[in-house]
Amino acid sequence: MIVIGITGTLGAGKGTIVDLLKDKGFLHFSARDFIVETIEKEGLVVDRDSMTIIGNRLRRENSPSYIIESLYYRAKQTGKNSIIESVRNPMEVKFLREKEDFLLIAVDADIRIRYQRILQRKSSTDNVSFETFQENEEREMQSNDINAQNLRACIEKADIVVDNSGTIEDLKENIEAIWKTIEKR
Repeated sequence: MIVIGITGTLGAGKGTIVDLLKDKGFLHFSARDFIVETIEKEGLVVDRDSMTIIGNRLRRENSPSYIIESLYYRAKQTGKNSIIESVRNPMEVKFLREKEDFLLIAVDADIRIRYQRILQRKSSTDNVSFETFQENEEREMQSNDINAQNLRACIEKADIVVDNSGTIEDLKENIEAIWKTIEKR
């Protein structure tokens, strides 16, 4: 069994990588879905702000790696190759690094390309101006708060960084190459 963590910038293609790995038989465990469960239980609006607030609160109340720990144990119970999307806190990476058969993939792309992608996917959390998109990303990229998102630190800790500024075919080729490396393990 291997567990792959996915991290990366907003709209970079984390979900597309997940879909490509699901085609390889991987199970998917989503931090977003985990946080949305709490948001809905509390009767809040599901948007990026509430996701950030609730995610940071869950980390503060439990541990900085609580969300990913919970998903890891769910994945481990299945005994199957799994993907955990989206690793956003360095303590989550630290927790996962202590486990066998863990690999962290980061994905990034040009900011203008990523903004166009989020507009196309039409998620409730993505209906924002370019300026708001930039502000959201900057807020999530770095923090001195141990419980907050710090994408930059997670990306820096990745085993593999994928540039997804090209086409879907380019991304598929990159994931195929990564898959061949994984299979050799």
